[in-house]
Amino acid sequence: MTKSFLKFAGIALFALALTNCKDKAKEAETTAAEETAETTAVSTKYIAEADNSTIMWKGFKPTGTHTGTIAIESGVLTMNGDAVESGTFLIDMSSITVTDIPVEEESHAKLTGHLKSDDFFDVEKYPTSAFNVTAFEMKDGKGMLSGNLKMKDAENNITIPVNITENGDTLTLTSETFTIDRSKWNVKYGSKSFFDDLGDKFINDEFELQITLVANKQS
Repeated sequence: MTKSFLKFAGIALFALALTNCKDKAKEAETTAAEETAETTAVSTKYIAEADNSTIMWKGFKPTGTHTGTIAIESGVLTMNGDAVESGTFLIDMSSITVTDIPVEEESHAKLTGHLKSDDFFDVEKYPTSAFNVTAFEMKDGKGMLSGNLKMKDAENNITIPVNITENGDTLTLTSETFTIDRSKWNVKYGSKSFFDDLGDKFINDEFELQITLVANKQS
């Protein structure tokens, strides 16, 4: 193997790493859990449509990426004018699925099962995750939603940019794609935050999420 080839391979890997970094969304501001927001008498309540609400995810590793979805099981959101006042929704962790590998391939079931195992999200022990609203504000013309994300045995507050639209009695809350650090929720498998001897077999701590919540006004 020639020196020129080795040099080219090194440059190519470095370029790939830079591309992966540039492609990742901005990490959500993450802090300690905070007190949840309260509902007032003047707020309007919306009930989530589970069939039309979902979370898309994307995970990264040195050799590529994987994508998938997670279902939103249920949820309630209250609005005060154009602002989110309070709310909570439950995430069905047993619904984790993979979308970049055809269902008929053996590796699809293998990866899905691994994500549900105690290596990752330990779905048998922690079947649901939850997001509870703590605050909402407009910042630089953009809605910023804060809430406590409880996943596995950890809970942290995250702040994410969202867009809210209303069509009659239906409200749609769509987040921008954002990144969270799984190590902060004790998702340890293949993480350099917990293991020092992984070499190039690690899986990035940061993974992307994009939330779509469709909800109907309570009559």
